[in-house]
Amino acid sequence: MAVTAELSSNNPALSLQAEILARPVTQARRMADAIRALAIDATEQSKSGHPGLPMGMADVATALWTRFHKFDAADPRWPDRDRFVLSAGHGSMLLYALIYLTGHDGMSIDDIRNFRQLHSPAAGHPEYGEHPAIETTTGPLGQGLATAVGMAIAERNLAARFGKSLVDHRTWVIASDGDLMEGISHEAAALAGHLALSRLTVMYDDNHVSIDGDTALSYSDDVLKRFAAYGWATKRVDGHDPDQINAALSFAVRSKKPTLIACRTVIGLGAPTKAGTSGVHGSPLGPKEAAGARELLRWREASFVTPDDLKDRWRAVGSRGAAARRGWLKRLARHNQRSEFERVLAGRLPDNWHESVAELKQHIADNRLKLASRASSQKCLEALVPATPELIGGSADLTESNLTLVKGMASISAGNYGGRYIHYGIREHGMAAAANGMALHGGIIPYVGTFFVFSDYLRPALRMCAIMRQRVVYVLTHDSIGLGEDGPTHQPIEHLASLRAMPNLHVFRPADTMETAECWELAVRRSDGPSLLVLSRQALPPWRTDTAENRSARGGYVLAEADGPRQATVIATGSEVPIAMAAREKLAGDNIAIAVVSLPCWELFAQQDEAYRAQVLGGAPRVGIEAAGGFGWERWLGPDGIFIGMTGFGASANHEDLYAHFGITPDAVVAAVMRRLG
Repeated sequence: MAVTAELSSNNPALSLQAEILARPVTQARRMADAIRALAIDATEQSKSGHPGLPMGMADVATALWTRFHKFDAADPRWPDRDRFVLSAGHGSMLLYALIYLTGHDGMSIDDIRNFRQLHSPAAGHPEYGEHPAIETTTGPLGQGLATAVGMAIAERNLAARFGKSLVDHRTWVIASDGDLMEGISHEAAALAGHLALSRLTVMYDDNHVSIDGDTALSYSDDVLKRFAAYGWATKRVDGHDPDQINAALSFAVRSKKPTLIACRTVIGLGAPTKAGTSGVHGSPLGPKEAAGARELLRWREASFVTPDDLKDRWRAVGSRGAAARRGWLKRLARHNQRSEFERVLAGRLPDNWHESVAELKQHIADNRLKLASRASSQKCLEALVPATPELIGGSADLTESNLTLVKGMASISAGNYGGRYIHYGIREHGMAAAANGMALHGGIIPYVGTFFVFSDYLRPALRMCAIMRQRVVYVLTHDSIGLGEDGPTHQPIEHLASLRAMPNLHVFRPADTMETAECWELAVRRSDGPSLLVLSRQALPPWRTDTAENRSARGGYVLAEADGPRQATVIATGSEVPIAMAAREKLAGDNIAIAVVSLPCWELFAQQDEAYRAQVLGGAPRVGIEAAGGFGWERWLGPDGIFIGMTGFGASANHEDLYAHFGITPDAVVAAVMRRLG
C-alpha cells in the first residue's frame, strides 16, 4: 500500500487511473478492454510499438464505433460509409483492433500477432492499401487530420452534385497532442472552420503526455479556444466516461460547425506504474507491466484471445450498418445519376474525354501559340474542366499567377459546396493534404496550385500522396530564375532534383503549349500516383504542330534531329528547350550537326526500354541544359557529358539578364559542344 501511495504521489495520473478503474465495469468498458488487451499483446509480441494511445482512447473509440460511426464490415469500401481517420497513426493497434474485432475480412488474429512484421496488414503505422478499412496512411503527425478535411470537403461537394440520397456521411478523426502541435493542423483546422465543414469531428486525445514528458514542457495552448476561434464547436469530456463521450458525439452530429472534442484520458490506462507517463507512449509495457495491466483490468484471457461474448458483441457492431448499406444500394439502383456516380467513384474518365483532348491539341497546332507554360496550362484547363466534371481546382492564394481558375468554375464556400474551385489561402501544406483527402475519398480528381519554390511548404503531404499513389495534379508555376525580379527567395534551384528523387512521382516540365497539353493529358489519365506540372512565367515559343501521338508519354524524344550524322546531342527541359534550339541553329551555321532532345518527364523516360533511350540520346557527346541545379543529370549525360545550369542561388533582375548572367545561353551551349568536339 505504501508503494502504491508513493507511486501515485510521483505520478498523479495513477490516482486518476485508480478512480477510473474503480467505476462499475459495464459492457462498454469490457469491449474497450478487448482493444486494450490486443494492444498490449501485439506490442509485447513485436517488442515494439505504441500501446499508450490504444489503451487510453479505447473508451472513446468504442463509443464512436458502436453508436455513431456508419460502416459495414462486409463492404469496407461502401461509398457512403463514414470515414474514420486515426491521425495519431503511431497508435495503429487501436485501428487494427477495431478492424479485427468488427469482423472485417483481411485482418485476422494472426495478422494482429504479426503486428509490425513484414507483409502484415498491421504495419507499424496505418498504411493505405494494406487493408480496405484503412482510409489513409498516417504517422507523420497532423497529416491525418488535414487529410480528413479534404475528405469532408469531398463529401459536401459530391452531396451537392449527386444529392443526399447517395452522399450523406461523416468524417471522424482521432488526433493527439502532437497532431495539434504540428503547423499543418493550424492550416487545416482554419480551412475547415472557414468552410463550416459540419460533418467533420475531431476527438482529441488530451492525455498531457508527449515523448519528452508532460506536454507542459512545450505546450500551453488553450486548444478549445483556439479551435473556437477557427469557427469550430468545442466540447471537453472525460475520455473514460461513456455517457459524456456519447453526449459529445451526439452534440457533434447536431452541430452546424466542425467539432473538436477534447477527451481527457490517461495514456496507457491499466498499466500499473507507467500509465500517464511517456514510458507507455512508444514502447511495449514489458512482461511485468503487461501482467500487472491484465490484473488491473481484470482481463483473464490468454494472449490474443477475446472472450466469445465480447467477440459476438463486436461482430454485431461490424454488421450494424448492413441495413443502411442495403437501403443505400436500393436508392443507387433507381437513381437517375447512377451511371455517372459509379463512373466518378471508379475513377474512370468520361467516355468522350479523348475527343476534348484531341480538339485541344488541334487548336494548339492551328494557332501556334507563344505562351508562358503557365498560360498554356490555363488554355488546357479551359478544355479539360468542362470535359471532366470531377476536376476540382484550387490555389494557395495565387490564382491569378498560377492561372488555375477558368470560366465557369464557381468557388466552394461555407454552405455552397457545389463549386469546383477552392481558395485555400496561404496554406500550401494544408492544401496538399486536403487534396490527398479528396482523392482518397473518391469521386474527385483534385488539382492544386502554388509557386514551384513553395513546394517546400507542401512537400510532406506530397510525399504522403506519392506513398499512397493518389491521383492529384500539382500546378507549380514560376519554375526557375525565369521568374525574374522576385529574386532568389522565389527562384527554385534544387527543387527539380529533389522532387525527381521522390518515388511514384511524375515531374513534368513542358517546353511549349503542345507539350503542356500532352503533360496535362498524362497527369489526368494517371491513376496510380501524383503528377507535377512545373511551369514557366516567361513566354515560350511553339515547337510542335504534330498531334497524332502524345510524344511526352515516353518522357523524352528527339525534337529536332541532326542534319546529318550526329556530332552532339543537346538535352533540355521546359524553358531551356528554346536555348537548345537556338544553339542548334548557330552550330548548323558552322556545319556542326546536333540533335535536340526534349525531356519533359524523366520518370517516364526511365521506364522506356533501353533501345528507345539509346536511340533518343544517341552515341555522340551530350550537353544538358536546365535552369536549375545539375544533380541527377549525369544519368542522361554520362560520365563525359557537360551540364549548363545553376551552381548556386539566383538573383533579382529581368529574366533575360539573369540567363545571361548565369551563363545559360545558346552561346554557352555552342561553347560546350565545341569543347567536347575538341
